[in-house]
Amino acid sequence: MHVISRKKLREFWENHTDARSSLESWFADVKHAEWQKPDDIKAVYRNASFIANNRVVFNVKGNKYRLVVSIQYTFRIVFIRFVGTHPEYDRIDAKTI
Repeated sequence: MHVISRKKLREFWENHTDARSSLESWFADVKHAEWQKPDDIKAVYRNASFIANNRVVFNVKGNKYRLVVSIQYTFRIVFIRFVGTHPEYDRIDAKTI
């Protein structure tokens, strides 16, 4: 999969250093993944949540942080829409961000 953009992850872990290894690991996994449907994600990330508009929510660092992505399966693109703390996540609309 092609992930757009790692920069958002890097900016986040610069302020939340404890998230760095988890986000780097997630990025490496996704970069080598060949997801064609939500079941492919669920096979690896059992706690991933699927919401409207092809959005997927990943728990990071034991659910301390949340990562929201939009996936275009046909084009193999994962767009990072949000990465933040759990309280920050509670203030957004993950379906439209």
